[in-house]
Amino acid sequence: MTASAAALEPPLALLAELTHRCPLQCPYCSNPRALVTRAAELDIATWQRVLTEAAKLGVLQVHFSGGEPTARRDLLDLVRHAAGLGLYTNLITSGVQLDRARLAALADAGLDHIQLSFQDVDDAPGDAIAAYDGAQAKKRAVAALVVAQGLPLTANLVVHRRNLGRLAAMIDMAAGLGAARIEVAHAQYYGWALANRAALLPTRAQLEDADRVVDAARATLKGKVVIDYVTPDYYARRPKACMSGWGRRFINITPEGKALPCHAAETIPGIAFPFVTRESLSTIWQSSAAFARFRGTAWMPEPCRSCDQREVDWGGCRCQALALTGDATRTDPVCTLAPDHTLIEAALADPAREELTFRRFERV
Repeated sequence: MTASAAALEPPLALLAELTHRCPLQCPYCSNPRALVTRAAELDIATWQRVLTEAAKLGVLQVHFSGGEPTARRDLLDLVRHAAGLGLYTNLITSGVQLDRARLAALADAGLDHIQLSFQDVDDAPGDAIAAYDGAQAKKRAVAALVVAQGLPLTANLVVHRRNLGRLAAMIDMAAGLGAARIEVAHAQYYGWALANRAALLPTRAQLEDADRVVDAARATLKGKVVIDYVTPDYYARRPKACMSGWGRRFINITPEGKALPCHAAETIPGIAFPFVTRESLSTIWQSSAAFARFRGTAWMPEPCRSCDQREVDWGGCRCQALALTGDATRTDPVCTLAPDHTLIEAALADPAREELTFRRFERV
């Protein structure tokens, strides 16, 4: 182990993308456009080994995600294994495949928390953007079951041009369902959302109204419900610290076992990302060239290299830089100091469109 590897903090969390299978077809899904088929998914023994290695490495949390993680029939065994290792277990789910018996079994297995996604407050637009009839009604019913089971509930509200006008009602719905935490997250434009950006990116007026709605809700629900708010990068003056910085706090494992610093990293050409089927999690975290590629500040170009925010935003999002400029090494164009910031201005000026490309295997 090198001195630099020895100085690395362990990752805080492991995002376990168990599958890309999902009954919903949301056009802003964070999964890559090239979806992994069921046949290529890791088996349970490999996932259990990865979880064991994560605990030994110092990981504290495991987030079971997808696709839809409940599509895995062995989810219960994976939760039980993670809980037995002392990992905090969180299930990120659409909820539409859950029922009372399965929730009770997951709770008994040691599940600590559930994040339940909502596409809208009204059934018709919510079901339409998920391309799943009855999704919204099912989600409300499942939220009640989660609360009745005594599991902490976070409501994930993904917002965009088509539903921002109903944000206040969405927050009221989530609070009324018993969510202790609400995450209001604007769609982030890579993967499927990038393909649908012209149909989803909100206007500035919508964003300003959403800011007011969130501020008012926070005041009303103070002490009762925590509201996290993720604004769209395209309207920011400075980029966010994507995943708290490349290879610093998070490790993402894809359904086929590829280890990534973030959801969309595998879109970056020229980087050979390691597989957990070939290397241990510890080796990947401490020695992988892929994880070291944009870790820290040495890789940064100007104006990042001399910026006093370089250890705050860690250069922003590499995948966003790639998506907008074609070069992952460029300064994130979101930054107003970036040489390519005009690309953001051009994207905001793009004419809106109505057509959506839905997340489907056959459309990859």
